[in-house]
Amino acid sequence: MKSRIGMVQMNSSDQLAENLAYSLEKIQQAADDGVDLLAFPETFLYVGRDHEQKHRVAEPIEGEIVQTFQEYASKYNLSILLGSIYEKTAEDSERLYNTSVLINRQGELNGVYRKIHMCDAPSLGYNESDGIKPGDTPVVVDHEVGKLGLTICYDLRFPELFRHMTTQGAQIVFVPAAFFLYTGKHHWLPLLIARAIENQVYIVAPNQWGEHYDGRVSYGSSVIIDPWGSVICCASERAEMVSAVIDLDYLDEVRANMPLLNHGRPELYK
Repeated sequence: MKSRIGMVQMNSSDQLAENLAYSLEKIQQAADDGVDLLAFPETFLYVGRDHEQKHRVAEPIEGEIVQTFQEYASKYNLSILLGSIYEKTAEDSERLYNTSVLINRQGELNGVYRKIHMCDAPSLGYNESDGIKPGDTPVVVDHEVGKLGLTICYDLRFPELFRHMTTQGAQIVFVPAAFFLYTGKHHWLPLLIARAIENQVYIVAPNQWGEHYDGRVSYGSSVIIDPWGSVICCASERAEMVSAVIDLDYLDEVRANMPLLNHGRPELYK
């Protein structure tokens, strides 16, 4: 089975209205290009320093922002992955969830994933858990284009999460991100390619790109990688939408020719 998957590489700012307008424009473009599922990067509607502003733009899943994308999914007859938005939670008034939302082409919620691993990195001057509450549930979703695993950015560094999703049937794993330029230059593509090869899955990784504010620069290089580890689509050095066709029959062929998923001995690793 073949499907066209699109990614939007963004240079998001702290202006929600501008980011939203750009995103909705790209949905129309994706529909014109025959995209079946369009994925946005992490925190694509707001990137800024101001923690209080993050709370002001945050909404519950049932809020107006998600409803707007549900309407667009139905209107343009394509699925949409909101790479991540800031989600309000009644459980913690000080922190928000960093949440991916999958909407199917009927405009229905198809999956919700809250980022599990927090990027607390002193070398980057960044401590995500100060403002973000970690989720606690891996998510694999049945969807018309295949079995989809959902992750966000820093989750990429934890191969056990990807292997768990593969054992749950994942064929395509999404990695929406706002990967720092400093780490991205060394780690972004090697980690993504490794996750694709070792799990024999497609990886779809829409990333933020460029400078957002003083000292905060994202790496870009949004990519789609096939189960053999080949990059089949990569964004250029700008904000743009790119797409590629994924073929689940090819995934089955790769797994049949090298059935490594049947060769593990997890009873020895515990």
